[in-house]
Amino acid sequence: MLTIHEGDGRMNRRQWLSVGSLALGGLSLASLLAGRAAGATSGLITGRSVIFLFQQGGPSQHETFDPKMTAPDGVRTITGTVRTRLPGIYFGDTLPQLAALADKLTIVRSFQTGNANHNIRPIVGPETLNTNMGSLCARVLGAMDPRTGMPTNAVLFPQAVSAEVARGQGRGDLTSTGVVGAAYAPMVPGGASNMLGNLRLSLDAERFHQRRDLRGQLDRLHRRLDNEASYQDFDRSHRQACEVLLSGRVADALDLSREDPRVVARYDTSRFAVGQEWPNKGRGRKGYYTGHAKALGKMLLLARRLCEAGCGFVTVHAGYEGIWDMHADGENLNIADGMQTVGRSFDHAVAAFIADLEARGLEDKIVLIAAGEMGRTPRINRTGGRDHWARLAPLMVYGGGARGRVIGQSTRDGGEPVGDNYTSANLISTVLHAMFDIGELRLQPALGAISRLAETPPIPGVIG
Repeated sequence: MLTIHEGDGRMNRRQWLSVGSLALGGLSLASLLAGRAAGATSGLITGRSVIFLFQQGGPSQHETFDPKMTAPDGVRTITGTVRTRLPGIYFGDTLPQLAALADKLTIVRSFQTGNANHNIRPIVGPETLNTNMGSLCARVLGAMDPRTGMPTNAVLFPQAVSAEVARGQGRGDLTSTGVVGAAYAPMVPGGASNMLGNLRLSLDAERFHQRRDLRGQLDRLHRRLDNEASYQDFDRSHRQACEVLLSGRVADALDLSREDPRVVARYDTSRFAVGQEWPNKGRGRKGYYTGHAKALGKMLLLARRLCEAGCGFVTVHAGYEGIWDMHADGENLNIADGMQTVGRSFDHAVAAFIADLEARGLEDKIVLIAAGEMGRTPRINRTGGRDHWARLAPLMVYGGGARGRVIGQSTRDGGEPVGDNYTSANLISTVLHAMFDIGELRLQPALGAISRLAETPPIPGVIG
């Protein structure tokens, strides 16, 4: 709710409360501001942000980063391979742009989630906490960046950038706050209660004028604040909430029309929205694949803009309705078709993101992690798909100071790790080590449950 008070009368407390209750994915600004940074003055925050590209459905290790060319037919990748910039390392051939950037990536070939079901692993903490990783990080960072008013935790679904995609929240609750409480819930642009989420890439003339008129009203209201005695006496959290609203920084970050059109064009993945005929042939569900392909690049661009504006952890749901779930069962595409649209849009979007970050000098400030809740079976099923698999899953990391490495190896059939295996617990610890000084984190008694997660060894070599 947003109330703009016009006229010469004084604004009472109820009216200020109306102004301060602009919803951000179901949270009021005041509740966000009440979530103070636990260690804001302790030096425990590194200044890095993390974007977790969640490939829900479970991407295949064979068709992405571990093609197993020497394995027999029915096991090795069925989409072909492409040589990377790393000597002796190949990717699946629907990832040619990432192959050319492999010297900037960290690939983990011995990662396993221990999970063969659709849920939100590995992006959620242990069951004892039941908390999305972004909310855990926001508990340390504080719910809002004090400089910009940007929520420090956000979740992006395709509807954040595209009106063409039906609303979906994924399989599992990516907004779960568990033990840390509702003050650390993520902002969800494009949510039904989120006014700011309506600022998308394309604004028709009527909506543009409405936005301009709203900004004009806010500017007039802002000019009155210095003379409004009741505002000076207002509760501090609500007063800050009003100031954040009036600053426009959050709205500006969400508004892709403010981005350089050339940059927007480089992120565009709509060319990979192929396969409109698939549902008629029983090969996939109507609209899911094309909608995801159109939205993915813009979602990553929006994530970068949010991080620049002060967001510490952004979850990008890059698996709308589990589209990486390539069973070839009528409901889901086979591996070959699926990688043509899902794989190629992923390849282009991530490559554009890497080029953008390096052009802006942000490669050490933003960490990108790409993983799903599981991998796929080593053996291709009789209809040309791969099924659920818990013992090995692809994991890719970019940024944070480390690049150009392949960590671990898998068995000849790509089914299990050889030697050291890394789990979701290792990945969560890696995120915490990237974002925080763990020694300082351990000195915060109120953050004991979070600091204990960092006691699990991080994946070595992922963060520089």
